[in-house]
Amino acid sequence: MVAGYLLYICVALATIALPGPAVMLTLNNAVQRGLPKALAGIFGISLGVLLVALISASGLGVIIETSAMAFTVIKIAGAAYLIYLGLRMLRVKSVHTSPLCDHGSSFAKCFGEGFLVSVTNPKAVVFFISILPQFVTPTESHSDQLVVLSLTFSVLVVLVHTAYALLASVIKSQLMSSAVRLVFSRISGGLFISFGLALVGASR
Repeated sequence: MVAGYLLYICVALATIALPGPAVMLTLNNAVQRGLPKALAGIFGISLGVLLVALISASGLGVIIETSAMAFTVIKIAGAAYLIYLGLRMLRVKSVHTSPLCDHGSSFAKCFGEGFLVSVTNPKAVVFFISILPQFVTPTESHSDQLVVLSLTFSVLVVLVHTAYALLASVIKSQLMSSAVRLVFSRISGGLFISFGLALVGASR
């Protein structure tokens, strides 16, 4: 059980650390909005991941995975939101006027963006349905183990994304001028649109 749990932590860390929409959102928040609001976004991402993991562990997760309609609806909603965020970043004229890079953005807004990025990704449901059962011990309570595994993944999201945010904050303070931050915002916007388009073409 312990060896299996440690292996799960390694798999989870490798998965979370891979660059994707959530990581890019954390980096962009840290650079443009500052560390405190990046942390608000991280907690939104973490809560969204926890919700998706718990849904995946339930019968509803199986329905989403097997229902072409449910999968497509979530996929299109997620893709549309990622493209929307990307377009907002691309329309930046300066780091001081960008709606997504606004230092006045509320903590609730940052939290909400992180939460939505997590819950509108149907591939996450498929991932958890595929991965979680492999780390469940048949002789012990399945529901208790799935909750522990889901909570573990959510906590690891906070730890990994906080490390990303701290690194981005240090780089910003040492190296980034306003012009560089503007370029970073536009690169981020392009990546978000790419993620959205990739999600549109994704299959289960």
